[in-house]
Amino acid sequence: MKNSLYIILFCTFAICASSQNTTIISKDKQPVSYATISFGNGNGLFADDAGQFFFTKKLYKDIDTLYVSAIGFSDLKIATNNLPATIVMQTSINTLEEVFLNRPRGKFKLEKIKPKVHEDYYKCWLPTIESELAVYFPNNFTKTQRVSSLQIPIKVEAKNWDKRKRKTAKKRPFSTLFKVNFYQNNNGLPGDVLTYSNVVFIVNERSDKVLEVDITEHDIYVPKNGLFVSLQVLGYTDKKRKLLPNKKYQEIKTKRGIVKFPTTFRPLLPFTDQISEKRTFVKRVFLDGGQWVLFDKQNIEKSNLLLAGLNNYGLGLNIEVYKED
Repeated sequence: MKNSLYIILFCTFAICASSQNTTIISKDKQPVSYATISFGNGNGLFADDAGQFFFTKKLYKDIDTLYVSAIGFSDLKIATNNLPATIVMQTSINTLEEVFLNRPRGKFKLEKIKPKVHEDYYKCWLPTIESELAVYFPNNFTKTQRVSSLQIPIKVEAKNWDKRKRKTAKKRPFSTLFKVNFYQNNNGLPGDVLTYSNVVFIVNERSDKVLEVDITEHDIYVPKNGLFVSLQVLGYTDKKRKLLPNKKYQEIKTKRGIVKFPTTFRPLLPFTDQISEKRTFVKRVFLDGGQWVLFDKQNIEKSNLLLAGLNNYGLGLNIEVYKED
């Protein structure tokens, strides 16, 4: 175990030592947290909470341009040659709709959309840095609704595969940072964002199988035609909850040349066949502008989940339904 830890620390140090540490800030010198840095070839990485990211030609020698984007800011195109230590992003025109100026008054009833959980390793989605997963929730009420918390089903893995069915089996250690995004319903697909604030959470091997994330402070109200809630893995973290600058892709030599495969991140996300309608959507974050597609056989090829009839991630919500508007 100690040897493994030394190897991880050495690799992390080696990456940091040979990389360009760049900070992304706004024009008022505030960090642009969790900005997206695309390589233009379907690959990329993310900045951390301080707006910092690590780029090295040793790991990404074929990349000459970075495409930087963040919600609420204008996109940037930056050459990797002489990459600056600081990148300044300009605020874009605010198109975010202010649905409510004040929080609703009066009593509310808490409605629960229960998550779907199971213990089958083979019926789970294994997140990668390039994929974002969104679940659609219709508006089933006429009164004002605010999302109070997310109920996020997860599955952690046993350290010893042969003992995976034992409740007392030790779990494989990890610490992964996720970002939550909320989108309007745009003709059946995720559309404009509902908030510019960053909603992030960390999962590790000690997390409950249904992780509750409180989001009341973000004031997410359900539009008339429903909303999409997405999960996006940002990467592994250290003990201080900071993103690690570990390599996001593995390279394999083939007859066609070097092929990059995205690194997979724990935990697994259980998929279910207990939801009748198809309401899960996916996109490639760093490719084709991030076009959303329904998670089904017509759009996704060679998916073992779809072959098993598992079309949906069983995300749950707690919603405050107000009696008085």
